[in-house]
Amino acid sequence: MFGKEPENQTVASGQTSIIAQGCKFDGTVQVKGALRVEGEFKGTIGTPESLVIGKTGVVRANVTVKNAIIGGQLFGNITAENKIELQSGSHVEGDIKTKRLVIDEGVFFEGNCSMGSNNQRDASSGGGAPGSPAAGGPKK
Repeated sequence: MFGKEPENQTVASGQTSIIAQGCKFDGTVQVKGALRVEGEFKGTIGTPESLVIGKTGVVRANVTVKNAIIGGQLFGNITAENKIELQSGSHVEGDIKTKRLVIDEGVFFEGNCSMGSNNQRDASSGGGAPGSPAAGGPKK
């Protein structure tokens, strides 16, 4: 209520767009608010506040969102500004970048995961040779 889970406010106050079960969509979707996918989607998703992939949903796309809840299948990379939740029975093939990650038991995940701030975006393009100050690890 007071400062707890601010990402949930978008679903309560905003619009929710739905790709229903049995619907197949190829292309680009741009929405304000939340996007819920229960059918099949292939293409590009234009930065919704939150993405929910239901148990029957299949998404083949690279996704950039604020928050995501995945209960179905995602094939592609996903970047979330705040949080990603992988629910039991979900299937994700691709890289994950987020600040917070919740993985339930029974999730299939194949890919790389990067968490935390974006300070170390791409260590390979940092320009530092091994042993140089630019190639140093994280400071605690």
